[in-house]
Amino acid sequence: MEIKAEPMQKSKFKRICVFCGSSQGKKSSYQDAAVDLGNELVSRNIDLVYGGGSIGLMGLVSQAVHDGGRHVIGIIPKTLMPRELTGETVGEVRAVADMHQRKAEMAKHSDAFIALPGGYGTLEELLEVITWAQLGIHEKPVGLLNVDGYYNSLLSFIDKAVEEGFISPTAREIIVSAPTAKELVKKLEEYAPCQESVASKLCWGIGK
Repeated sequence: MEIKAEPMQKSKFKRICVFCGSSQGKKSSYQDAAVDLGNELVSRNIDLVYGGGSIGLMGLVSQAVHDGGRHVIGIIPKTLMPRELTGETVGEVRAVADMHQRKAEMAKHSDAFIALPGGYGTLEELLEVITWAQLGIHEKPVGLLNVDGYYNSLLSFIDKAVEEGFISPTAREIIVSAPTAKELVKKLEEYAPCQESVASKLCWGIGK
């Protein structure tokens, strides 16, 4: 009996932007999650946009996507290239002038955002795209890959901000989270924007 290959899953996303650390973290589960996310993108025929590094979790997810035959776009400020671009870089590297242009370009070329575990840079990028969604500047889904509960404290803080009246319950729904890549991408596929537009998208150049 002939065994047929499993068909590639279709996705409404062409490219997903992944925010993550240039460190690997202390737990092997973080590294495994980065590779699993890369493989999940490949299985759904999705290309990767990321911050352009080839070390840490950034290197793992980009290598997995590249090895799977999908296109990788790394966007990095010229001043960070000596520090972050160590080892062999895969895919397409786009050098930009500064961090602001980096984030704008990453958003412009992506249909959704996912944050793996990371540090200050990951959080800064994540919170900015959440804020853009809250303002109605874009309607792209934002997901947290909550590996081993890494983002539990952040989610608790956000829930506290809702409780204290600093974040609206509707804005809380912007953030989608799941413990595995497969579950998270599925949730992002099902996401429906619920924010009213506050700022004109025409001024930002990142589109819907």
